Amino acid sequence: MSQIKEYIAANEERFLEELFELIRIPSISAKGEHKGDMQRCAEHWRQHLLALGATKAEIYQTEGHPIVYGEYIQDPNLPSILVYAHYDVMPAEPLELWKSGPFEPEVRDGRIWARGADDDKGQSMIQVKGFETALKLGLVRCNVKFLFEGEEEIGSTHLEAFLQGHKEMLSAEAIIVSDTSMVSDEIPSLTTGLRGLAYWELEVTGPNRDLHSGHFGGAVGNPINELCKLIAKIQDERGRITIPGFYDDVVDLTQEERDMIARVPFDEAKYRAAIDVDAVWGEEGYSTLERNSCRPSFDVCGIWGGYQGEGAKTVLPSKAYAKVSCRLVAAQDHHKISQAFMDYIKAIAPKHIRVEVRPTHGGEAYLCPIDLPAYRAAEEAVEVAFGVRPLAVRRGGSIPIIAVFERVLGIKTVLMGFGLESNAIHSPNENMRLDFFRKGIESVAEFYKRFPR
Repeated sequence: MSQIKEYIAANEERFLEELFELIRIPSISAKGEHKGDMQRCAEHWRQHLLALGATKAEIYQTEGHPIVYGEYIQDPNLPSILVYAHYDVMPAEPLELWKSGPFEPEVRDGRIWARGADDDKGQSMIQVKGFETALKLGLVRCNVKFLFEGEEEIGSTHLEAFLQGHKEMLSAEAIIVSDTSMVSDEIPSLTTGLRGLAYWELEVTGPNRDLHSGHFGGAVGNPINELCKLIAKIQDERGRITIPGFYDDVVDLTQEERDMIARVPFDEAKYRAAIDVDAVWGEEGYSTLERNSCRPSFDVCGIWGGYQGEGAKTVLPSKAYAKVSCRLVAAQDHHKISQAFMDYIKAIAPKHIRVEVRPTHGGEAYLCPIDLPAYRAAEEAVEVAFGVRPLAVRRGGSIPIIAVFERVLGIKTVLMGFGLESNAIHSPNENMRLDFFRKGIESVAEFYKRFPR
């Protein structure tokens, strides 16, 4: 047994109790009644980092929830790693679906059950205990900084301003984040890409009031009909998005990346059965896993208008509405795409209706180079802990703050997550496997053994 494994085994009971102490604080950022718990959780982390060996740990108040910053500086001339995590959690409702109290952690069937067991208290504790293990064994050869926020689950509202005001303090060679998942329990992976997002609301107006469809149908443009026509023009029959210039900045997949995606276990029949569809559909020339992670997409997220009550009402409505979004990929600027979408809609809208397009929110995509020194160290570390070389995979979701780190701080992030789909984050009975908790800590300790390279 390696020195790292021995330390983890000898201290596992303490590691778990320290995680449980953190979980018992119901730090729900979305609910005002938990404001005191948010402050209490931040103070808990501050004290824990100091007890661990941090040379400094402080709480920074914001207009929302506090930010915790800590650091272990052994030599200012050494490179630094910045560890980011969040201590806020999602609300636990519906409470009746939990098999045990969401803030009373339990170990059952080889898993930790509680709100935050994975997202992100369990994963943040993996980072901290991995650092502790490496520190106690004399393996840390860099400076380490910790940035823990309390608003990730509500949009990281005040974090960018904090980054802007503390660039020098947060300088590092790379950022390490454990807030993602692996491909499966048998195939470890590191997330190398996240899609960005652009989101709009459409409002189509025709006549100044709802009209009798017998008296006016066929003579006046129907806003719902016209909205459907507009939406139908956003994609062609090959699944390509038709907005002019939409693909100008899209970074194509390399053959190496496509080969690695092809290695990810994927049963299309099971995939279809799980969501009860007879066939998959998407952009021609790409596999399902490529489409849902590495290619941009367009979706109607909601559409409404006209009469929706019981029975029939022969009405030609005055207005129709839709919420639509695009998932974006590396190098696509969500501001540029948002403007291009608005220009396109206005250009193709017929004169017999009025269209208002309101952008609501968005975020940039992110791509981590697999030749980044910190990535290579993480890759080797995970291979040691899990016994299998991790795949480099892109994910279809978005974590907007990762792109903000790069834009504001100029630092790349290595997404070193240890979650699984079965962990049920954001849902009742959230959990984390004990073996992944151990292997995650080992991976982080092995990372410090290898960084800097």
